[in-house]
Amino acid sequence: MNTVEPSLPPLREVIAKHGLSASKALGQNFLFDEQLLDRIAAIPGALEGQQVLEVGPGPGGLTRALLRAGAQVTAIEMDRRCLPPLAELEEIFPGKLRVIEGDAMKIAPATLFEGAYHIVANLPYNVGTALFTGWLSGEEWPPQWRSLTLMFQEEVARRIVAEPGTSAYGRLAILAQWRSRAKLAMKVHRSAFTPPPKVMSAIVQITPAEAPQGVSMRVLERVTEAAFGQRRKMLRQSLKGVPGGLDTLETLGIDPQRRAETLSVDEFVSIGRVLS
Repeated sequence: MNTVEPSLPPLREVIAKHGLSASKALGQNFLFDEQLLDRIAAIPGALEGQQVLEVGPGPGGLTRALLRAGAQVTAIEMDRRCLPPLAELEEIFPGKLRVIEGDAMKIAPATLFEGAYHIVANLPYNVGTALFTGWLSGEEWPPQWRSLTLMFQEEVARRIVAEPGTSAYGRLAILAQWRSRAKLAMKVHRSAFTPPPKVMSAIVQITPAEAPQGVSMRVLERVTEAAFGQRRKMLRQSLKGVPGGLDTLETLGIDPQRRAETLSVDEFVSIGRVLS
């Protein structure tokens, strides 16, 4: 543990000192529980000397937990009000924290790191899913990131780890599971946040797995978009607009009267392979 850690003021004092409050427009909710933050920082495994990207650090609660764990942290923050407390952390952990003011939706992580890195973030609710799908969507695999440890609304987290045949199962599950391992790592009660959000939160961890051969990410996205865009309809209806879609079902022996949520991830991968 870092020897300077005891000199860190409590997060509530930092918030008060800088007159900060969580911005609803930016989807912010602050976490103050240091023990909880340390547990979140431990989910990816040993981070000593590892590069970590954090999106939306706010006043730096999770940031200080990652720094305590020995990580080299690059934090992207678009809320200017949060830059002064983050600058204070930069002074306490010299050479360990790099803060970039900007919009994470417009910054490609690959431009920030030369080698492998982890992404650990309490994602802003309003852009969390868009960032997540962007990180998972590259054609090149394995990706440069080694793991994603991300906090979402619990409903979104459950959609990411959902199994076929459940109401939560859909495009997010297939995107997260067809060439990665996705697990629900921890639930976080709404009362842990300031201000408390209306919903519960959960942390999902994703690690890259071997990608199935001969499948294009773009094709798989097109197929799942069509299949789940009208999820109440049978596949013969929903895949009608995908060139070769119905022929592919016949080739693979998949009953066209089935609905999208009944197909396994492997079955979607098979459809994508034929169409690719």
